[in-house]
Amino acid sequence: MSKANPFPVLMRAFFYEWLVEQRNASIHTVRSYRDTWRLFLRFVAQRAGRKVAMITMTDLAASEVSAFLSYAEHERGGTIGTRNCRLAAIRSFFHFVATRDPASIAQCVEILNIPVKRAPVSEPCYLDPAEVTAILAQPDRSTLEGMRDHVLLSFLYNSGARIQEALDLCPEAIRFESPSCVRLTGKGRKERICPLWPETALLLKKLLERQPRAPDQRLFVNRYGEPLSASGVRFKLAAYVKAATEATPTLRTKHVTPHAFRHATAVHLISAGVDVTVIRSWLGHVSLDTTNHYARANLETKRKALEQVAVPTTPGGQPSWKRNTSVLAWLDTL
Repeated sequence: MSKANPFPVLMRAFFYEWLVEQRNASIHTVRSYRDTWRLFLRFVAQRAGRKVAMITMTDLAASEVSAFLSYAEHERGGTIGTRNCRLAAIRSFFHFVATRDPASIAQCVEILNIPVKRAPVSEPCYLDPAEVTAILAQPDRSTLEGMRDHVLLSFLYNSGARIQEALDLCPEAIRFESPSCVRLTGKGRKERICPLWPETALLLKKLLERQPRAPDQRLFVNRYGEPLSASGVRFKLAAYVKAATEATPTLRTKHVTPHAFRHATAVHLISAGVDVTVIRSWLGHVSLDTTNHYARANLETKRKALEQVAVPTTPGGQPSWKRNTSVLAWLDTL
């Protein structure tokens, strides 16, 4: 490895020594950073007209980072949130480089000063109970694949789990005895316990009877016994939503993803009058502000609040400020 090109050594140290050994980052963080750098290096190599293996630190200028972020957002069709995630992965590397390679500090400062792009905050897409029922009715439960999909979607709605939390679920994390519950591992490897409806626990139990899994094996797998991927679940869900729109036309205007079931769980708990601190613990939110976002999104809760307020009535005659001509005359003199 040439001393004139420290980039390969720094990249290896960043992933193996800093991310894994020093920070003990989760596998999801490591893979997210890996995917960003894979895209970024290919982008820089293409613009420079050389192979990825020939890239040096000087090729990774702030202008290249800005161009890559624009490419990721506009040409690849990513969201502003995805763009900011890419920037976070690149920034993290150059924070590390600044401590290891003093000669690159000026370059690191330029890249670290690239601002995070602000995005409009929209109301979360959530499903009404009738829409959830319509989607859950679509999988053909007579087949193993349809039964698996029905159980997975039912579990997402019951637990409010993130999609990866659900896909990482193993039988040993489920308590089938009453009161049924499940232990989920969320962001930052934080564990939480979520209650399960008896119906959901029974669905999970029947799935295990039909497709046995070891206590430490993933519960939701494909036909080859390999764990399901999030992209595979999104693909299947899109087909179910399309079929459900025939009976429930309101689904046509909604972008339904696995995360929409998590939103639905939060909104429906708010509608039922559950305290937001309980919902925060249920969903594994770090900040209560995140949970309060669902309270603002629930139109039914707003409607109920409006019904408790009396409709304003117009009193007879002119208002006092019109009847008091001396006040009007005084205002005219100002």
